[in-house]
Amino acid sequence: MASIPDAQTAVQPRLKNFPVSFFAIVMGLAGLTLATQRLQHALGGNPLIPLTVLSITILTFIVIAALYATKAARYPDAVAEEWNHPVRICFFPAISISLILIATAMAKAAPGPMAVTIWAVGTFLHLCGTLAVVSAWIGHRPFEAVHINPAWFIPAVGNILVPVAGVGFGFVEVSWFFFSVGLLFWLVLLTLVFNRLIFHNPLPAKLMPTLVILIAPPAVGLIAYIQFAGGLDPFARILYYASALFFLIIAAQIGKLRRLPYALSWWAYSFPIAAFTIATFVYADLTHSGPHRMIGFGLYGVLVCVILLLVAKTLGAISRREICVPEN
Repeated sequence: MASIPDAQTAVQPRLKNFPVSFFAIVMGLAGLTLATQRLQHALGGNPLIPLTVLSITILTFIVIAALYATKAARYPDAVAEEWNHPVRICFFPAISISLILIATAMAKAAPGPMAVTIWAVGTFLHLCGTLAVVSAWIGHRPFEAVHINPAWFIPAVGNILVPVAGVGFGFVEVSWFFFSVGLLFWLVLLTLVFNRLIFHNPLPAKLMPTLVILIAPPAVGLIAYIQFAGGLDPFARILYYASALFFLIIAAQIGKLRRLPYALSWWAYSFPIAAFTIATFVYADLTHSGPHRMIGFGLYGVLVCVILLLVAKTLGAISRREICVPEN
């Protein structure tokens, strides 16, 4: 006798339940690409390795984007339902973030007009996404304090990412705009998220992995700010060590996180760890610090293990048809 979820899946094709949060996979792989490029810069070695990881990232984006575009064409109501969801709405900007990250990686591996074009498209889409999400937040939707979670940082992180490649492309003022917007929303949302975490019920198990996102904004902020400042100053140091603090806070929660059942939200582990890894390598280079350099190597090892675990878990869940099913 078929179970209730099986019966629901038979009625609702899996494509209809293909979540926009799948783009978090691209963010994780793009983060791994950029971290691998930074490792190759630190150690030398074969440049084909980061190029291969970049190719895998681009292919993954194309596949996921094609599937989600097909879903949007066939089941627009399902996309609208995601947009009206208080959590899933924050994953729509992951699409534009993926483009910005891919362009940033391409700027190092294969600089040229294509990288600039992809960056420009991603930046424009992210501005549109930021305005749309913020408009939804301040509109007449039934958002409550319990709906706030670290995934709400995703639009802010995308804004801070723009200068990483944008300054090198020559778009300095545009980069300052996005950096300012991202920094402002990081501070506002950080306050709201900690209010929710401290004074309200704990996050549900499916959203617990999003706690790791706390690491990303200051880490990305350091990488972006260095593009403007050209070196370390007190503000850059504050950004790096803020990210280090959040990393330690999350490390203290590993016992809880490791007991969670697998969900697609586990991919929230990947990009923040990649961002902190890259920030550590950048900080080591600017301070000529051997200990920070060694920490960067260790973090890269952790990142690779996390990505391999996530790929294995995700493929296993797909084979067992545990993903792209209606939520209970």
